Amino acid sequence: MANYFSIGKLASSHGLQGELLVKHSLGKRSALKGVTAIFLEERKNSFIPYFLQQVTVKDAEHVYIRLEGIESKEAAQRLLPAQVYLTEEDFKEQTASSAPLALLGYTVEDEHHGVLGVVEEVIEMPMQVLVKVQIKGKEALLPINEQSLVKMDKKKQVVHLNLPEGLVELYTEG
Repeated sequence: MANYFSIGKLASSHGLQGELLVKHSLGKRSALKGVTAIFLEERKNSFIPYFLQQVTVKDAEHVYIRLEGIESKEAAQRLLPAQVYLTEEDFKEQTASSAPLALLGYTVEDEHHGVLGVVEEVIEMPMQVLVKVQIKGKEALLPINEQSLVKMDKKKQVVHLNLPEGLVELYTEG
């Protein structure tokens, strides 16, 4: 099964022809060049492809899209609000390497606890980025900021952290 990565969400419908506004976190202006389909999760882990007919860049975080078969404002509104996913291959081509979203799929390693898990989700906050990993079957949110980030190995796809004392134990004990 293919891996899908969330790049943002359908924010609103636009106009009367079924255009949609996508708010994305790709970290750069993107016209989704080379992407033929986006995927919407209509049920848990059930990704439905929608083929792109047209993409217009609005600004660094937004694009207008037209999808095959969505030709009215009503049809577009039925898709709202939905997370927008790309295949792993398209995601890697579209994401700026400096964007926090590029951390999806990276392994998180802590100086004291070793390998903690793989980044499943990236949550961008005003002063820091949180990454969601599974530690011993429990969902953990770990901060990536100036204090915790030791280094990023893009080649090996590993984020090296020095997490605050007691944080990992919060998720692993009990």
